[in-house]
Amino acid sequence: MDFDGAADELYGVVPGEFMETRKRLVQEARSAGDGALAKRIGSLRRPTLSAWAVDLLSRSAGDELDQLLDVGARLREAWSSGGGIGGLEQRRGELVGRLVRRARALAEEAGQPLRDPAVREVEDTLQAAAVDAEVAEEVARGRLAQPRSHTGFVPAGFPLSPDRPAPAEPVPAAPEEAGERAEREKAHRAALRKAEQTDRDLADREAETAEARADMESADADVGRLRRELDRAISRQEAAARRLEKAERRRGKAADAAEKAHRRARETAPPG
Repeated sequence: MDFDGAADELYGVVPGEFMETRKRLVQEARSAGDGALAKRIGSLRRPTLSAWAVDLLSRSAGDELDQLLDVGARLREAWSSGGGIGGLEQRRGELVGRLVRRARALAEEAGQPLRDPAVREVEDTLQAAAVDAEVAEEVARGRLAQPRSHTGFVPAGFPLSPDRPAPAEPVPAAPEEAGERAEREKAHRAALRKAEQTDRDLADREAETAEARADMESADADVGRLRRELDRAISRQEAAARRLEKAERRRGKAADAAEKAHRRARETAPPG
């Protein structure tokens, strides 16, 4: 077992099976004497439902996802070179919509239906993958633990969503207004990073709680099994004690009878 194989298996299971699967993989790595691999596997975090749905797309809708990532790369190239985007933007919107619907259907089939907030996170992640090359690589890898969103600059004519209009061309502002806007944008980006960090921390704590709960349930099951075995052992002990008591009484009676028989035999023996 190597790390890539373990990670692919881990992020391929439904979120509810993540903790147990990770625990098994960590134990397998330890049993193989690879403590470093066990540590790396143990550091992998349970995905949110929306992140898992995007991971599911990379496994079950790879061709369509590759098309979106290719369109995103061509759009970014056109953006950086100042070339025309032609029908790429429309194609991107069509692919995002199709992939969001596919993600909902796949999640439903897996028994993990997506609510509206999770659907929006799936869409935001796909949109971010079309804008940001690093997010595109993460999405293609299929091991997202958190949804992604693009908070940086997006050029005019490159809307984040087919249902969201492109931002209007900015009106030149006075230097004071520009400085104030820059400070507000900086504070906003810091707040977004903080919010994303707290979301990751919350997910880590939820995963930690789920793992502890799973361990507790496993221990409870072991205690229940041992108690049942103890009850059965006590029942066998009590039954054996009753049999022993009866056997000892019968043995006592048999010993008395044997003693009487021998005594009678000695008394009735003819003189020598």
